[in-house]
Amino acid sequence: MAHETHQHEEEEEGMNWGLIIASAIFLVIGLALDKLNMGWFVHPRIIFCIYVVAFVPVGLPVMREAWESIRREHDFFSEFMLMSVASIGAFFLGEYPEAVAVMLLYCIGEGLQDKAVDRARDNIKSLLSFRPDFARLADGRKEKPESVEIGAVIEVQPGERVPLDGRLLEAPATFNTAALTGESVPRLIETNQEVMAGMIATDSVVRLNVVRKAGESAISRILKMVEEAAERKSATETFIHRFAHVYTPTVIALAALTVVLPWIVSLFTSFDYQFTTWMQRALVFLVISCPCALVISVPLGYFAGIGAASRQGILFKGSNSLDAVTKLDMAVFDKTGTLTTGVFRVEKTIGLSEGDLSLVAAVEAVSSHPIARAIVSSLQPQPLETIDKLAIENVPGYGMKYKSWVMGTLKFMEKEGVSYDKALKHTTETIVAVAENHVFKGYILLSDTPKEGVFALPKRLKAQGIKAMQVLSGDKQALIDKLIAHFEDGKGFVKGYGDLLPEGKVAHLEALKQEGKSVAFVGDGINDAPVLALSDVGVAMGKMGADMAIETADVVIQTDDPTKVATAIAIGKRTHRIVLQNIIFAIGVKVAVMLLGILGMANLWEAVFADSGVALLAVMNSMRVMKK
Repeated sequence: MAHETHQHEEEEEGMNWGLIIASAIFLVIGLALDKLNMGWFVHPRIIFCIYVVAFVPVGLPVMREAWESIRREHDFFSEFMLMSVASIGAFFLGEYPEAVAVMLLYCIGEGLQDKAVDRARDNIKSLLSFRPDFARLADGRKEKPESVEIGAVIEVQPGERVPLDGRLLEAPATFNTAALTGESVPRLIETNQEVMAGMIATDSVVRLNVVRKAGESAISRILKMVEEAAERKSATETFIHRFAHVYTPTVIALAALTVVLPWIVSLFTSFDYQFTTWMQRALVFLVISCPCALVISVPLGYFAGIGAASRQGILFKGSNSLDAVTKLDMAVFDKTGTLTTGVFRVEKTIGLSEGDLSLVAAVEAVSSHPIARAIVSSLQPQPLETIDKLAIENVPGYGMKYKSWVMGTLKFMEKEGVSYDKALKHTTETIVAVAENHVFKGYILLSDTPKEGVFALPKRLKAQGIKAMQVLSGDKQALIDKLIAHFEDGKGFVKGYGDLLPEGKVAHLEALKQEGKSVAFVGDGINDAPVLALSDVGVAMGKMGADMAIETADVVIQTDDPTKVATAIAIGKRTHRIVLQNIIFAIGVKVAVMLLGILGMANLWEAVFADSGVALLAVMNSMRVMKK
């Protein structure tokens, strides 16, 4: 807890660029006067004072961090302690410019890190942080969103943000959804559909029936996940943290041995031991050894990756998820609501007149079922036939009855003793059959609409190294086969499995994992939650997906666009590649200069570059993640 508080304080304070600039100015003055060889300046006290003034603004904060690490965490071997010992030793040897440079370059690196973290955090919160301070009730009163109860009616003016999740009560309206999805094109929301907090009413006053409390709204849930994301460490981050705590005492011991061992050798041999020479080499070794580049750049790289993904409408719940997507070799998708919109549309009608359709639509208008809504919307804006709504009978699971009319599934026809062409049983699309006076009149053919760009998904997944794609659904196998036939580059790459209950999906995924596959499952419904939890990487559709699916998933796609799965993998791989570059570069340079230092072939300036210079370059490299 102390560590978390300490980190928070660091983040709040940030680096003071004024002090950094002041230190740099005094360092340059000292170097310049030294080069000019002015007689009065060669006095040791003058030299010492100028470099002390240069050192204090950047050195004291680092030394304070070393003390705080000891006091709060009992950590005697932090990177701050390592740098403090090295810089004090450099002062002891009269290497004043080098002592200042170690701290100055470290503080510049820290300042750039703060700037990069702020930029990444802004990328995330710019989409999410515009929550209104009030909710306008239907009677004109303004209340804090936290005070509004479920069921209340609120009003949102054009240009205002929606303060709470609610259902649209009146005519269809368009909303700017960028706060939740990153989409620039306004979205039309139909009557009785859900409107999320954070959306902006664009062209009309809208009235909403509140369906969730403020703390349970979609935007609050996303913000909570963002806050938790930075705390979920990747395996690489966790390793680096453990490595630093073993590494630091080890290098301090090696530095001590660099001074002591030659002295011991000189006691028993004719070896000419010079304390100053070996102390200089030990200090070079200490300065090089600071793990700043690793400690700073690795978590920064992952945080930058999370920020870059957020700009694409993709929320990684932690850096562990960024790592996990780089190891995937199979992507498995739910169908309805994931690859398709889950919104039915009327493809065609067979054997039904306009009058028949008008009556059927009038009957279906009393139902909120998606198929009923599709039939009604297919006739708009034509007026529906006037009927006696009290004469309508809803038969759950089968369809509707109205006087002498029957409309619904083929099983409903059989139940009512209506004869029909048995070949219809083999139709893959959804059918609403219609009969009057026990005589089959015709049927309405409906289909689920594929999402835009979904058929290019196999090509994009292949480009990211995915070896196979599968579609799992409770729909008929013939319907799945028809969908798969439209995929570009899908032959042999995409397989589909229909007629699966939720437990069937779980069994299927377990079988894949037993084969050694690293699997991502992409879904949106409550019934997808078990499979999302079981998969190596669970990806949930976040716009209209079920809360349970979103909570269970590792990655949330705010745009509901399944092609963003390929984008998420690409961002994960780019982040992982940059983090790996930093690790290899930092360790490679340090090991080389360490060896040169022990052999007396590297001075303190080269040590400064191997430590703070490498850290600086690693920070700038990490910032590249956010450029795409």
